[in-house]
Amino acid sequence: MIWNLGSINIDNFYEVPHLPAPGETLAAHSFRQGLGGKGANMSVAVARAAAPISHIGAVGPDGRWTVERLMEYGVDTPHIASIDVPTGHAIINVDAEGENNIVLFQGANVRLTEAIIGAALSEASPGDTLLLQNETNGHEYAAVTARSLGLRVAYAAAPFDAAAVERMLGRIDLMVLNEIEAQQLEDATGKDLPALGIADIVVTLGAEGCKWLSGGDKRQFDAYPAKPVDTTGAGDTFTGYLVAGLDRGLRMEAAIDLALKAGSLMVARRGTADVIPDLKDIQDEFDT
Repeated sequence: MIWNLGSINIDNFYEVPHLPAPGETLAAHSFRQGLGGKGANMSVAVARAAAPISHIGAVGPDGRWTVERLMEYGVDTPHIASIDVPTGHAIINVDAEGENNIVLFQGANVRLTEAIIGAALSEASPGDTLLLQNETNGHEYAAVTARSLGLRVAYAAAPFDAAAVERMLGRIDLMVLNEIEAQQLEDATGKDLPALGIADIVVTLGAEGCKWLSGGDKRQFDAYPAKPVDTTGAGDTFTGYLVAGLDRGLRMEAAIDLALKAGSLMVARRGTADVIPDLKDIQDEFDT
């Protein structure tokens, strides 16, 4: 079982001819709204990868539909609190090449209490996994609690904050971050990634695939061919599938391969949680 302490956002997408420059007013070609947030994206990815997932989070009165959407996608939702604070939301500009920039309002995502988190984790069992990102509060309390209960802690270090990551060192078993974040973390700590004391680190490399660091070993994995139209949520899809694969008992190599396949399909779709591929999509595309 996976317990995801994660954000829930209302994503507002604007297709634009190019990403706005400072001071520029730009007309969008189209607008659409959907379910998002790194936490919600990962929960949906886990569910679509056929692993059991319970989401721990919070929404405001404007976000009740997001909880219903998560339920429709197979995510367990009893530990999503409804509070009197606006739901987190994001303004996402996507250009013709599929690149994006994002303005994020955290809202209810950073109003979680230890009582909310503790009540959820009290239902966890040894051997379960706690998944974390940097779009909510409560990471340190959740990680310490999870470790005391015998859970494995997986941490997606995004949006990247070196100080937040440093506070998590010694409390996580698996970390996922991209190449730029990895360099920033090494610069901040003065240590190479293998010296941070984390059992498994996966560094995503975009179109180049990813690398897996475990102990003194390093292994490179090539990406699958893709024609990107929107990179939003691709990293979250990769992480959700990776953690789901491990929860289902796959070896790390097989879980990474599955996650790379899911990510390659995701970048060819426009949207976030609502368009994350499921296992059948992967089987149909890769004939597995």
